[in-house]
Amino acid sequence: MNAPRFRPLSPEEMTADQTRVAQALTSGPRGAVRGPFPALLRSPELADRIRHLGDYVRFEAALPPQLRELAILLVARFWSAHYEWHAHQAAALKAGLNPAIPEAIAQGRRPAAMSPDENLIYDFFSQLLTKKDVADDTYKAMVERFGEKTVIELICTAGYYSFISLVLNANRTPVPEGGKLLPPLPA
Repeated sequence: MNAPRFRPLSPEEMTADQTRVAQALTSGPRGAVRGPFPALLRSPELADRIRHLGDYVRFEAALPPQLRELAILLVARFWSAHYEWHAHQAAALKAGLNPAIPEAIAQGRRPAAMSPDENLIYDFFSQLLTKKDVADDTYKAMVERFGEKTVIELICTAGYYSFISLVLNANRTPVPEGGKLLPPLPA
């Protein structure tokens, strides 16, 4: 990957609206203007709305962080979103996800040793992303285990991180120095 297509804007180049959104990003849970936001700042109102949604999906939704990060990794791997993978693999490990799980997902394999909750999240996201639907038994198990509120939040997590992955990929957002790219998926 080379330089991003939408280069980061300096503070001097930003409009008042771009500055307002950049300040909200910097003072919020992200702590900086990074990931998709250097590109999204080209449309500050859109960037701000996405920031609000992302704050909820990532930092406030009901699912425990370890399971939420597993879900995000599954979306990042589906889209081969290198930057997203890099950021959320680190967050997943920090949240306590077994390192063998992201390693297997990166290779395009189902992880061997997952908890029942991790298996359920894996099945739900794998079906939703690859089949564009969820089997009735998987959906029922998800609702019984997590409740409808969490299931809809997970569906929106898949949508949000798919959206973010597309922005990152189209922008060719580079992985920070020292980070690794995802390997190509097996044919």
